[in-house]
Amino acid sequence: MTRIRIFAAAFLLPTLIVPPPTAFAQKEFKGKVAAQLDGYSKTASDSEKQWEEKFRALPVPDAIRENMRQLSARPHHVGSAYDKANAEWMLARFKEWGWDAQIENFYVLFPTPKERLLELVAPTKFTASLKEPAVKEDPTSGQTDEQLPTYNAYSGDGDVTGPLVYVNYGAREDYEELDRLGISVKGAVVIARYGGAWRGIKPKVAAEHGAVGCIIYSDPANDGYGVADSYPAGAGRPKDGVQRGGVNDTAFPGDPLTPGVGATKDAKRLDRKDTPIITKIPVLPISYADATPLLQAITGKVAPAAWRGGLPLTYHLGQGLDAASAPSVARVHLKMFSNWDIKPLYDVIAKIPGSVEPDEWVIRGNHHDAWVNGADDPISGMSAELEEARSLGELVKQGWRPRRTIVYCAWDGEEPGLLGSTEWVETHIDELKQKAVMYLNSDSTGRGYFFMEGSHGLEHFINGVAADVIDPEKKISIVERTRKLEISRAKGSDRAEARSRPDLRIGALGDGSDYTSFLDFAGVPALDLGFGGEDRGSQYHSIYDDFYWYTHFADTDFVYGRALAQTAGSAVMRMADAQLIPYNFNNTAETIGTYVDEVKSLLKSEQDEIAEKNREIAEGVFEATNDPKNPLAAPKKEEMPPFLNFAPLENGATVLTSTAREYEEAVKAAEANGGAALDGAGIDAVNQLLIQTERAFFDPAGLPGRSWFKHQIYAPGAYTGYGVKTLPAVREAIEQRKWAVAEGATVSVGKVLGNESAVIKAATEKLESLVPAGASRPENSGGNLGGNLGRK
Repeated sequence: MTRIRIFAAAFLLPTLIVPPPTAFAQKEFKGKVAAQLDGYSKTASDSEKQWEEKFRALPVPDAIRENMRQLSARPHHVGSAYDKANAEWMLARFKEWGWDAQIENFYVLFPTPKERLLELVAPTKFTASLKEPAVKEDPTSGQTDEQLPTYNAYSGDGDVTGPLVYVNYGAREDYEELDRLGISVKGAVVIARYGGAWRGIKPKVAAEHGAVGCIIYSDPANDGYGVADSYPAGAGRPKDGVQRGGVNDTAFPGDPLTPGVGATKDAKRLDRKDTPIITKIPVLPISYADATPLLQAITGKVAPAAWRGGLPLTYHLGQGLDAASAPSVARVHLKMFSNWDIKPLYDVIAKIPGSVEPDEWVIRGNHHDAWVNGADDPISGMSAELEEARSLGELVKQGWRPRRTIVYCAWDGEEPGLLGSTEWVETHIDELKQKAVMYLNSDSTGRGYFFMEGSHGLEHFINGVAADVIDPEKKISIVERTRKLEISRAKGSDRAEARSRPDLRIGALGDGSDYTSFLDFAGVPALDLGFGGEDRGSQYHSIYDDFYWYTHFADTDFVYGRALAQTAGSAVMRMADAQLIPYNFNNTAETIGTYVDEVKSLLKSEQDEIAEKNREIAEGVFEATNDPKNPLAAPKKEEMPPFLNFAPLENGATVLTSTAREYEEAVKAAEANGGAALDGAGIDAVNQLLIQTERAFFDPAGLPGRSWFKHQIYAPGAYTGYGVKTLPAVREAIEQRKWAVAEGATVSVGKVLGNESAVIKAATEKLESLVPAGASRPENSGGNLGGNLGRK
């Protein structure tokens, strides 16, 4: 009965508080002249600007609040009853708003805890609680019967005992430092703090160095009272707060048993022992309350200064297996076993069919599953997306019809490993390769500055959209506010660029949300958008990430949720309605040129570093400076890195720059004279070529050792997880000192750049054929690497 009333309230309120359509008639459009939008004729541009302005007046903060109240009311992890209920509730809302909507089911491996134990067995006794207590002020934190316990999904099963070694963030460079300090983790259980690298990298690297178990804790310096007052007094993680999360190897996202194909009901599945992404050793996450006795028990060398966190204790490293029998050595017993069940996913897929080009898709997504209640992650973003959908449905009632089909997605299973989006992409891969124009993602969002990451061919486009959205606090455009932030933080030439570059640069995408399969497996240009930077503290992946916390410490008025809805919805409309798909290759070419310079500099720095180290060894610098009471292992001479042939990359980048300029000239010619050339039927043939441009960056063989990842310009790092590596085949080979692999990669990636240029050239020639002979050409046709060329 109570749940029925909750559903009813959330169902009715958005309808009651929406401004009536007649309010839009009072907007002053008369005499308003807008710059001609990229990819539009003058007439189409004027109409689009008016429809977008109508759209941006529609999203309502209170409706976003009620969406969050509904979706975060109970824990809704994969396989839970409320996860399914939320999907069905969203399906009903999409249909109510006029969308053609359905739920697509997939069936995936999702482990949940069966047995967990962590205890200090020497030199004293302590048993970790592995629990997050309810907070009396927080009404949903006590829903213990529905909450997932604190654990790391896809941890290996195991029951291990060993000496405890502190490894800082547990990244590869941390183990290099331990080697120099003479400390081995072979046979040990390591304890690492969250941060520095994605959580799944920590047990992966630990296992590679011989550790038998891994503990990950939240240190208050990074995630607790070092950032903000502890919850519930403030937004910071409390002493018993724990970060859940997957620790699966990122060789491929999605269901571990169906790599590369959709996990439909009848899909052929691997045996669990044959999947490469399940972590090899048992892993447990803990709070800093549970971590404190463990860290206090560790003896041995004092940790380097940069390794010390915010707890009131001296951080020691431990003594490893060699001293494990000594009575003073800290030893722990760790046990972790999971139920390895197949669980259903509920992806909600809703469409507004295109009126002119229904077989070209503009896709928008956010996930709806959470580790617990998930108000911030992901419901803050999902609530905004739903309000976009309601507002777009209202526009359809007023007569707007998108040129292309719009697809709105509410993904399930993102938290354990991008499951719902990946399985949908793998299932629909052939359609996506032919139809997908753009994927726009959001996830958690907060209060503050607008952030945008994605494919550089969309950089100019999203800058233009963001220029039309007003920051709710500062009353300037959201992109201008972000520009001011970049100016304040930049130094030297970077500050000058932040002031003068027509478009703000957008960051490249690695991993960490549902854009990954679109960009890296399907070759769909992608964007990831959100707000943040002014809210302090986090309850990331804990029971305290709920409606109470969010409405007290995050975007409490939901005005930035509204700004996200305005921005993402406007971007979807602008891309869906453009006659010519508004990709910009000048920004792409310029940025790829910087990536080429970076990998050349990376090799040079490796050469210089090794040469200097070898020289210092020869000069006896190490012997003279090594502290005999705190000795470091002697460094070893290394072979000098060879010179690599970067000519294929340089040639490919040069040709791409030239081709991008030629395409931009063709676009300007087509948009001249009111853009009449864009009104003809032949424009669809150009668009079909443009749809293939992101796919042209693919190598069918994928990245070395990671064949699922096809994109050769961006990919998550093999040892960073979320963090991006640009020109990854070349960059990672240099970082890992695999010189033969690097030499081959410069050739293969250079070829990919040539393939991209060829597709752009074909689009250029097709577009030029649509411009009538003798038509006047625009002035100032010298090209501009910034991409704006004075155009909006």
